[in-house]
Amino acid sequence: MTADDRTRRGRVPLSLRRHPVRWERQPPTWREARPALIADALKRALARPSGNWYVVGASRDITAGRPFGRTVAGIEVVLWRDTDGTPRAGQGACPHLGAPLRDSRVRCGTLVCHWHGLALDGAPFAGWEPYPVFDDGVLVWVRLDHVGGETPLDRPLVPDRPHQASALAAVYQGRGVCEPEDVVANRLDPWHGAWFHPYTFVDLTVVGTPAPAAPGASDTGGADDGGADDGGGRRPDTDGFAVDVSFKLAGRVVVPVRAVFTAPGPRTVVMRITEGEGRGSVVETHATPLGPDRTGRPRTVVVEALIAASDRRGFAVARSAAPLLRPLMRLSAGRLWRDDLAYAHRRWELRADGRFPG
Repeated sequence: MTADDRTRRGRVPLSLRRHPVRWERQPPTWREARPALIADALKRALARPSGNWYVVGASRDITAGRPFGRTVAGIEVVLWRDTDGTPRAGQGACPHLGAPLRDSRVRCGTLVCHWHGLALDGAPFAGWEPYPVFDDGVLVWVRLDHVGGETPLDRPLVPDRPHQASALAAVYQGRGVCEPEDVVANRLDPWHGAWFHPYTFVDLTVVGTPAPAAPGASDTGGADDGGADDGGGRRPDTDGFAVDVSFKLAGRVVVPVRAVFTAPGPRTVVMRITEGEGRGSVVETHATPLGPDRTGRPRTVVVEALIAASDRRGFAVARSAAPLLRPLMRLSAGRLWRDDLAYAHRRWELRADGRFPG
């Protein structure tokens, strides 16, 4: 991308593809998408700390009117809000006779079991134990120390985001048969975008990749020095994958941007637009293990937060139409994840059969 391109991208949000390339004639990316490079990025992501925090859903999912239930790594969790709007969380099975608390009632901020009336205000009681919970304004997290096994952190490592008051946020959720690492590996392979999702991405070029880790170097999630060539002629300038890509709108009309993919934790990948329309907007992909299904296959829920921002005056109008736009944003994300969860499922099958390293 030249300086003129960057200037033009900053001023004009839309472009018209003058010479569209047919899908089968776009440059192949399989040589650049080196398995070792993706595997190294995944390994480093999995080694980063999470503090035992897991995303369980959207902030909007947790209400004062009824409890919300989610299974994390086979552990039932129930969440609700008290009269102050503070989220509460804890074990999802009633300690009395095991009733599913997700099906119970919330009355005046208290969770009341619908089997025998055991009332919980969020504090330990009658064998019921709470879990630390954190609401970042878009997503809700719970800390499960007995599941994560890491050194606990007081709060999750929430990625930097646009200011919430000036942004438009939507949350997509989808389930797949795979493990969280398969979701993360999918997102750390930007080369598949224009091939696998041609209905959304075109003219995709990876312009920067993470520098390889030095032998014996520890990785705490910070930025690499970016000084080494990645073997493909590009000098990495971030701790992630930098991509020039155009989002298709209609026909030949596209929105060209530069986006950077990073993995700040073992179950999270963040795509941030760094140049072009929507600069600063982020897409956070969080993969939370649910536990095995009845046949023993792993299940994972993808909770993806799409947080859009723009300094254009018309964006304020878009924010005012948020109730109408959020379903469209989720629909668009769902189309991508229909394919990507199949991709992740396939990757897990290959690993489970010993046909793929992992």
